Amino acid sequence: MSYLYNTPDDQAAMLKSIGVDSIEELFSTIPEDLRLKRDLELPPQMGELELTQHLSALAAKNASPATHACFLGGGSYDHFVPAAVDALASRGEFFTSYTPYQPEVSQGNLQAMFEYQTLICDLTGMDLSNASLYDGGSALAEAVIMALNTGKRGEKVVVLGSVHPEYRQILQTYFTDLGIEIVEIACPDGIADMGQVEASVDASTNCVVVQSPNFFGGIEDVAAIAEIAHKNDAVVIQSFDPISLGLLKRPGDLGADIAVAEGHSLGSPMQYGGPYLGIMACSDKFVRRLPGRIVGQTEDRRGKRCWVLTLQTREQHIRREKATSNICTNQGLFALRASIYLSLLGPGGLKQAATLCTQKAHYAQQTLTEVDRLEPVFGGTPFFKEFVLRDTQGNVDSLLAEAREAGFLGGVPLGQFFPEMEDCFLVCVTEKRTKTEIDALTRTFSLCHTGGSTIHA
Repeated sequence: MSYLYNTPDDQAAMLKSIGVDSIEELFSTIPEDLRLKRDLELPPQMGELELTQHLSALAAKNASPATHACFLGGGSYDHFVPAAVDALASRGEFFTSYTPYQPEVSQGNLQAMFEYQTLICDLTGMDLSNASLYDGGSALAEAVIMALNTGKRGEKVVVLGSVHPEYRQILQTYFTDLGIEIVEIACPDGIADMGQVEASVDASTNCVVVQSPNFFGGIEDVAAIAEIAHKNDAVVIQSFDPISLGLLKRPGDLGADIAVAEGHSLGSPMQYGGPYLGIMACSDKFVRRLPGRIVGQTEDRRGKRCWVLTLQTREQHIRREKATSNICTNQGLFALRASIYLSLLGPGGLKQAATLCTQKAHYAQQTLTEVDRLEPVFGGTPFFKEFVLRDTQGNVDSLLAEAREAGFLGGVPLGQFFPEMEDCFLVCVTEKRTKTEIDALTRTFSLCHTGGSTIHA
């Protein structure tokens, strides 16, 4: 049985072992005014049928991509996941295996990690990849740690204000008490101003952090930023959208030294924000500082191809105070899903998915801004699949609530991240959205403006 209650004899034996005579004595340190002096107010028990119906009714109250047309973005995206991903990743050999962090991990898991690393290197144009990290935000922080631990550069970290605000919060959390200076460059036009970048990057700069496509969806001039950074011997860290690389140049081709990403869009659903997949790749000069698992290909004593964890110091696993990172495991199952997804799509399929995202997003921006109530915020900025709209009536929460009632998750309100953008929201359009859905959302927003009845998706 998965649950066994403690009998009175069991309780007596445990109390004796602890050295107290009763449960009351065990809890004597809890002040009386903090103790609950009544029974828990629990509903009556249910049978399996009634419980299933009750939980199904509760779940039906949620608005999710399964029930609504999803235009949410900001780091979590509703991309199509081929059925083969679930079918292969759920095989018992992968799905039930112990978290693959121990050095003696099976050859099957090691090969899967090696194939993942190879695919990520091809995708990013970088020299090497680890076998994944926890998520995009922690991968970015780990990239900054790598830069700080390499060479004799300064300790100033320059971060563009167009980087995901939650990623920037993670950086602040990591480095607040370490004496690292974090300089954020404001991006009021939705992308970086090269003059401000050049003014902020100097000989004391260790690394420059850029996201492209950025949090607002805009495409940054990473090559120009990299040129400025490299003139000052600073490391360039780019956070990217994996799907965008079906169309855009790879980080390695733009001059990035370290490339990181949130990789859930490669074959994993949104699933309420995680668990997700942290992608990290870099140039070979950082190989000894790369955190997490790294799998290499070699030959056994019989001359047969095999795989082994490699280029990892002993301290990474048993002497934590000397480790390069607190990362000693990986999101192996999600890395496997990413490998299956990329193998299924291939370069042509990835290009098609990215093209659909871009075309549909630009169509959506054009049609949505025809609504009197809405206007583009960064109209002249090239973007991939996300864009920012302003509600000229200044009531974003009400607007999105009405859209939700009509069957749409219409966007992410930006006031929670940027107080000056209280009247703005971020819209994302992936390859899953249809012209019918985009047109229906446009009509819904139009009716919100005129006070008419909504049109359901």
